[in-house]
Amino acid sequence: MRQDHQHYHTDLAAVDDRRLNPSQAADLDTIINRSRRQVLKGGLALAAIGLFGGGLLGCQRSPGTPGSAPLLGFTGVAAQTAADFDQVLVAEGYSARPFFSWGDAVLDNAPAWLDDASQDWQAQLLQAGDNHDGMHFFPFEDAPNTHGLLVINHEYINPTLHPDGLTFTHLADGRRQRPVDQVRKEQAAHGVSVLEIRRDAEGQWQRVAGSRLHRRISAMTPMAIGGPLAGDLRMRTASDPSGTEVLGTLNNCSMGVTPWGTYLTCEENFHNYFVNRDAADHATRPTHQRYGIGQDQHSAYYAWESVDPRFDATPDPAVEYQGHVNEPNRFGWVVEIDPFDPDSKPIKRTAMGRLGRECSVVSLGDDGRMAVYSGDDARGEYVWKFVPDGRHDASNPSASRHLLDTGTLYAARFDEDGHGHWLPLIWGQNGLTEDNGFADQQAVLLNARGAADILGATPMDRPEWVAVHPDSREVYVTLTNNRDRGSRFPVDAANPRANNQHGQIVRWREANADPAATTFEWDVFLLAGDQPGALDADGQPLPDNLIGNIQGDIFSSPDGLAFDGAGRLWIQTDSDDEAAHTVNTGCNQLLCADPQTREVRRFLVGPRGGEITGITWTPDYRTLWINVQHPGISYPASDGHSRPRSTTVVITHDQGKVIGS
Repeated sequence: MRQDHQHYHTDLAAVDDRRLNPSQAADLDTIINRSRRQVLKGGLALAAIGLFGGGLLGCQRSPGTPGSAPLLGFTGVAAQTAADFDQVLVAEGYSARPFFSWGDAVLDNAPAWLDDASQDWQAQLLQAGDNHDGMHFFPFEDAPNTHGLLVINHEYINPTLHPDGLTFTHLADGRRQRPVDQVRKEQAAHGVSVLEIRRDAEGQWQRVAGSRLHRRISAMTPMAIGGPLAGDLRMRTASDPSGTEVLGTLNNCSMGVTPWGTYLTCEENFHNYFVNRDAADHATRPTHQRYGIGQDQHSAYYAWESVDPRFDATPDPAVEYQGHVNEPNRFGWVVEIDPFDPDSKPIKRTAMGRLGRECSVVSLGDDGRMAVYSGDDARGEYVWKFVPDGRHDASNPSASRHLLDTGTLYAARFDEDGHGHWLPLIWGQNGLTEDNGFADQQAVLLNARGAADILGATPMDRPEWVAVHPDSREVYVTLTNNRDRGSRFPVDAANPRANNQHGQIVRWREANADPAATTFEWDVFLLAGDQPGALDADGQPLPDNLIGNIQGDIFSSPDGLAFDGAGRLWIQTDSDDEAAHTVNTGCNQLLCADPQTREVRRFLVGPRGGEITGITWTPDYRTLWINVQHPGISYPASDGHSRPRSTTVVITHDQGKVIGS
C-alpha cells in the first residue's frame, strides 16, 4: 500500500476541462471550406466585430450618448504579470477588503478558523465552505442598500482544506482509500452559505450575529427532487427507493435569481465525483457516457466512493435498484433555495434539464413570460434556455414557486449568417424517439446533452456565464476557451479560432426582445487575447490564434459575466495565469465593457493562481462583492506563507459613488 498527499495546488481545473462531447474531428476539407465561406463574407474579422456591423446592439441608456458622461468612469489598472503577485489591486479611488473567507463563521456556534486546517468536518459544517463562486445579495425592503442576505456558492475543495493535502491509500486491486474524516470535511465544504449582513455606522459591512437566517447547505443536506423526474425509476437508489429525495448538491458554480426571490444554484462538473467500474454496464448507460462518469480510479477525483457508497455508481445486482448506479442521475440540476426560510428544503428542478450547468440567468418579459439561460461548461457543449409554461405574476409572487417544474428546454444553434434558432428538446420530435434511445420526456431531460447532439445544436467553446442587458434584454455569454477547436470541433462563425486558448464573448437578441422567442440574431462581441504585434516571453511574435480584437485592456478566458443597472458589462476571467499564452495578460481580472463602444477597461486584478468569479451589488450599485477563488500563494493574508483561502471581497468607492461611474 502507498499513501500520497496532494498539497496546495491541484489539477482539478484540468480535470474539469475534459472534453465530454463525443463529436468527431471535422476533416480538413470541412474546416477549409468553412473558413473559405467566412472569407467570402468578409473574413473571420467580420464575425469578430459583429455580423450586423454594430446594428445588433440597441442598448437604451443615456450614459455614453453625446453630451453625457462616459459609461466607464474609472482609470484602468495595469495587468499584473509578476509570479509573486499576491493581493487584490483595484482602480484608483476604490477600496477592496477581504470580507468572507473559507473557514469564517456562518453559524453563531462556529469555531474560529485555524491556519493549520486542523478543524474537523463538524466545524466545517458551521463555517464558510471552499472555493467561493457565484453569489447574490438579497436586500431587505426596509434598508435595501445597508442590510440583506449574501448567498454564496462553494464549488469544490482545494487540498489546502487539510493540513497535509488529500490523502490516498492505494490498494492492491487498484482502488484508492480515503480517510473518512477527510471525505466528510470535503463534503461539508461544498454547497452554499447564507449570511445576514449589515453595513455599520462606520460604513463597514459585517455579519449579523444571532441571525436565524444564517445557513450552511452542503453535500449532505437533504433536498427534494421536483418536476418530471420526481419519483422516476431512473432516480431511485438503494438509499432512496422513492426517488424523491437526494442528499446534497455538488460543484455549485454560478447561479441565478428568480423574480419571486429565490436562489438558483447550479451543479456543474458533478461527474468528477462518481465511478462505474463495470465496463459492460457503463456501455449501456448514455447518462454515464455522455456526462463523463468514468470507469477507473482517476475519474472520481476525490475517491469519495471509498467512504460513501452512493458515489460508487457500479451496479450491484444483489441490492435494490442495483445499489447506487442511478446516483449520478440525481446531480446536474438547478437547485432552488429560499434564502429567507432556513427551514425550507432545497428543490432540484428537473424540468430544466440535466447539464454541467454554469448558471441560470432569468430574463423576464413585460407579459410575465420568462427564459432561464445557461451555459454547459465543457469543451464543445451547448448554450441553453428553459421557458416555463406559466407566467410570473409580480402581484402574486408566491404563485410562481413551482413555475420551474413545467416548461420547454431549448439548445441553441448559431447559424453562420448571424441568425439562430432555439431547438426544443421535446420527446417524439426531431429524432428524440425511442429508436434513438429516448423512451420518454424524462429520458430526454436526463440526457439533454445527447438530445442536443441529435438536434444539431452548435458545439461551443466552453459556455460559461450568461448576462441579460437590463434594458434591451440582449443576452451575452462567455466562451472561456477550447483547445480542441479545429481538431475535434470544426471552426465556425461563433467559434472562429482553432486552438482557442483565450475565448470570446457572443451576444444575441431574441426576436422582438421576447425571452420566449424561438429565433434570434447574434454576433461576436469580442475575441479575447493579446493585441496585434504582441510578443511572447522570448520576444517572438505571438501566433494568430492568441491575438484578439479587444478595444482596450487585454484579458484571457472570460468566465463570470454580469450587467449593472446602468448597462455596464462586467467581465471576470479564469485563465491559467502560469501558462505561456497568458504571459501578457497575467493574473485574473475583473474588467468592465461598454456594450455600445466595445471599450474594455480593467477594474481589478486578483492574486496569482486565483480565479476572479462571483459578482453582486447592493441595489444602489455603491457596494460590489466579488470572489477570489483558489488563490495560489497566501491571499488574503498576503504574507507569503499563510494558507491561502478563497475569499469574498467587498469593494466601495472612497467617496461613496456608484461602482464604475
